[in-house]
Amino acid sequence: MEISHALYSRFQRGLSVSPGRAAFRAGADTATYAQADLLARRWAGALLHGGPRRPTAIGVLAAKGTASYVGILAGLYTGIPVVPLSPDFPAERTRRMVEAAGVQAVIVDPQGRAVADELNAGGARLRVLDPAADRVDDATALAAPMPVAPSDTAYVLFTSGSTGRPKGVPITHANTAHYFRYLDARFDFSPDDVFSQTFDLTFDCAMFDLFCAWGAGATAVSVPVTVYRDVPGFIAEHGITVWFSTPNAIQLVRRTGRLSPSALPGLRWSLFAGEALKEADATDWLRAAPGSTLENLYGPTELTITIAAHRWDPAASPGMCVNGLSPIGTVNDGHDHLLIGPDGEPVPEEGELWISGPQATPGYLDPRDEQGRFVPRDGRTWYNTGDRVRRAPNGELVYLGRADSQVQVQGWRVELTEVDHALRTLPGITDAATVAAENDGGLQLVVFYTGTFQRPAELASRLTRTLPAGLVPRLYVHLEEFPLNYNRKIDRTQLRKHALERIGARG
Repeated sequence: MEISHALYSRFQRGLSVSPGRAAFRAGADTATYAQADLLARRWAGALLHGGPRRPTAIGVLAAKGTASYVGILAGLYTGIPVVPLSPDFPAERTRRMVEAAGVQAVIVDPQGRAVADELNAGGARLRVLDPAADRVDDATALAAPMPVAPSDTAYVLFTSGSTGRPKGVPITHANTAHYFRYLDARFDFSPDDVFSQTFDLTFDCAMFDLFCAWGAGATAVSVPVTVYRDVPGFIAEHGITVWFSTPNAIQLVRRTGRLSPSALPGLRWSLFAGEALKEADATDWLRAAPGSTLENLYGPTELTITIAAHRWDPAASPGMCVNGLSPIGTVNDGHDHLLIGPDGEPVPEEGELWISGPQATPGYLDPRDEQGRFVPRDGRTWYNTGDRVRRAPNGELVYLGRADSQVQVQGWRVELTEVDHALRTLPGITDAATVAAENDGGLQLVVFYTGTFQRPAELASRLTRTLPAGLVPRLYVHLEEFPLNYNRKIDRTQLRKHALERIGARG
């Protein structure tokens, strides 16, 4: 019997309409819905019956492929929280995640097995299920997924913590049930769609890729990093109709010279999240994919994947942008939001975004991480996103930047996104990222930019035409391309390290 609130019910729905269709493709790895279901029930049975006790959490330690995609499904079938893990992460970081989430069993591929063996050598005591090497007894296969309660945790993901310790975010079946019901009403996905699967499985947007596709009986296609040399060719080869990635992908395609008009004719939906979407990028992508509807999706992991959306309108959206950044739109149905001013009280037009509603996680694995993020007010718990937004005249929200991206330099209050925008308007500048770094001389602004190399004095001179003198940075670093993290987002932590090195070298 299908349990409609369970996250795995999305796959069960796809199985009922598309049993013979490919549920996923990842290079040479593929499986139909029927094949993936059978494997998942076998692996789930092995996890439940293959040890002395029932695991409290199940890790999936594998690169994109059968082991990871079916592994996530198998973990959900057990009714036990699933913890996606990356074999590319440092073993010490993975060990911290395993301990924090209480992972006692892992599903691995060959690369993941090497990491698991290293963890066990260090005393982790993980049960390891390696489908490529271990015999799975069909006699223990589940006849159907195990029942779960709405309040049960479906999966646990980790976000970076200010202390360097990853923060565990448990997402419940109730959280995902509300979210995917909202998406079903918003989008017209069908079994004929083919979804890109660009995000690392440790990133929450990967759950959108998989469970939107699986809920429609469609196919999810893994997008390897090498594809960014020819995204239009890959999309055409695989018949992709739904593209979802970070906005940085737009710049990568542009850099290859393949973001030409109508280069992406097969796309129906173009979706972006994970970073601020720039007006110029949205315009260029839609010119390349004129048959698609473009949406800018926004949301932290703590609010279940995405919590707001703006449907781009070529006529109206550019006029709503601030500092060249797209609106993030309206908050998902069923949620309330507040804009909080510097005094901690609600304000009507511009402030820090707080949200309350059914997509909010119950809290971090470690309650010590909740200070300042989960805030009781008026008998409810609000999640403080840490993002500053402005309310547009039509009521939609416009992203201004992180609250901590507003810094004070020599008495000037500086919005780093404003500096970025001013730089991007200069001739020869492709993109810019400004960071603040502090040494004995105080806080300094350091600009990293791509495009044509220009003399720092010339850049500073041009910026004085649009920025007050106190906001004009003194240090400029030209890059061929920005460093990216594993989710193809600009690695600002790395940029800040480079900035400190540069300031130290100058001092």
